[in-house]
Amino acid sequence: MIHHDVIVVGGGLSGLRAAIEAKRAGVDVAILSQVHPGRSHSGAAQGGINAALGNHPDGHDDTWEKHAFDTTKGGDYLVDQDCAIQMAKDAPRVIYEMDHWGCPFSRFEDGRIAQRPFGGAGFPRCCYGADKTGHYLLHTLVEQAYKLQVKIYVEQYVARLIVHEGVCQGVVAYDMIHGGFEAFTANAVIMATGGAGRTYSNSTNAVISTGSGMFMAYHAGVPLKDMEFVQFHPTGLFTTYILMTEGARGEGGYLINGLGERLMEKYAPKFMELAPRDITARSIQTEINEGRGIGGGGYVYLDLRHLGAEKILERLPGIRDLAIHFEGVDPIEAPIPVVPSQHYWMGGIDTNVDGATSMPGLFAAGECACVSVHGANRLGGNSLLETIVFGRRAGAEAARYLEGLTEKRPNARTAFTAAQLMEQKVEELGAKTGSQDAYALRAEMTVAMREHFGLFRDEPTMKAGVEKLLSIKERVKGIGLRWTGSVFNVDMIRTVEFEGMVDLALTVGMGAVARQESRGAHYRTDYNTRDDVNWLQHTLAYYQPDAAGPRLDSKPVTLGPFELQERKY
Repeated sequence: MIHHDVIVVGGGLSGLRAAIEAKRAGVDVAILSQVHPGRSHSGAAQGGINAALGNHPDGHDDTWEKHAFDTTKGGDYLVDQDCAIQMAKDAPRVIYEMDHWGCPFSRFEDGRIAQRPFGGAGFPRCCYGADKTGHYLLHTLVEQAYKLQVKIYVEQYVARLIVHEGVCQGVVAYDMIHGGFEAFTANAVIMATGGAGRTYSNSTNAVISTGSGMFMAYHAGVPLKDMEFVQFHPTGLFTTYILMTEGARGEGGYLINGLGERLMEKYAPKFMELAPRDITARSIQTEINEGRGIGGGGYVYLDLRHLGAEKILERLPGIRDLAIHFEGVDPIEAPIPVVPSQHYWMGGIDTNVDGATSMPGLFAAGECACVSVHGANRLGGNSLLETIVFGRRAGAEAARYLEGLTEKRPNARTAFTAAQLMEQKVEELGAKTGSQDAYALRAEMTVAMREHFGLFRDEPTMKAGVEKLLSIKERVKGIGLRWTGSVFNVDMIRTVEFEGMVDLALTVGMGAVARQESRGAHYRTDYNTRDDVNWLQHTLAYYQPDAAGPRLDSKPVTLGPFELQERKY
């Protein structure tokens, strides 16, 4: 049994920033991560990070108030405005802190941090490092964590929380290198495990983006918030769904349909390719559905050729490499085939502005959390910002929480029992003959999510999807392990996590059926307008161990200075 004052689960941007802040507060903190932090999915973010610096020639009048307003409007007013205001206020200091720590941001000729236009923003406020911004930020924080000598346990799969009398007191983790489960006790746990994109078959996300932090908190009794709001990025590569950054359109790229038209002229004539992601993705899908894809097919073009080789090589080198290697297209010479692809979770573990959940001792930050600063639709450039702003705030809040504790010794018996239960669960899975194929069921779930809870939704389609998910949940009881080895048993990890993924999928499905309106990424063809009278509220999903799906509840959205208005671009 290993003890640290604070345990951070996840080594991406929010986890690293939380650990750094807790360490700077004098706390004994450790990170547990499935992969080396430098390989975390945060590194796949390309386009940039928002802050009202006013560096761009067209952005001198930008302010944090305007950033907060764009965020609120972009989220179709489901955003908690106090949280959006806090994020926008914190943004400039976050950028300058990362700059001072050595993040290699791109620069304007006068030496100031470069900023580019991004979707849904009134000003060019997206700071960037070519098209590898997440990668640069991630490695900057890895360096800081090593500098501060933060303890990092790598290749540890965290499988469950340790909860004693309603208080989170640590986690149980599978040691991939040595085998077996270990109890890690702590006085505070910060979940920073990222999103759940791999519940969909058409995701831009890494294979480890399975929603583990969400379903661990959910199973422990903490509500998940607004899970029906799932973002589809307008431009994933046609054959692999690999992300083609919004920065490509921020630099002036066009979206072209099968008739050779800039298709966004029909849907957002003012913002064109830089309309918010939900609107842009639905516009592309509409063109495809109505037969105006390229050659009448299932994709459109992202055309960068007019930008010229020099600009592409300077600002979008990563995009060019990905297009060449995974689609066989050099964007200097030919347009890139793209299609809307599942990308991001607006919902997640319900937290306050400092990352605290309803369970004492449990905090969350980043994509696995829902503050809510994204509401019904996240603006590009706000996810990297969210990770660092709320990672920092969660680390500071966890340190403050420790100061208020009178009893700082977690219950050893509870921790030991939790580890034993995981060992027992794996032994039982290994003993099963396995009447169901876990991987076939997983594929069935991901296809069901894509087909029934995508860009366009309606009640019959979604109810049919829920029935499929309920059937899969029942059949999960029949799965076993293909391999029972003790070290690097990825089969065991993928099998153990699958039940939780199905539970997350059901929170999406049932929440989407219940919400009888269209708002942001949740677009229903049978209720195609926003309904502020009945649905200006957050959905809360509570786990019911003895029921098929969640218990749904709600709580009001926190309003503020930005009055409700029709969302036009």
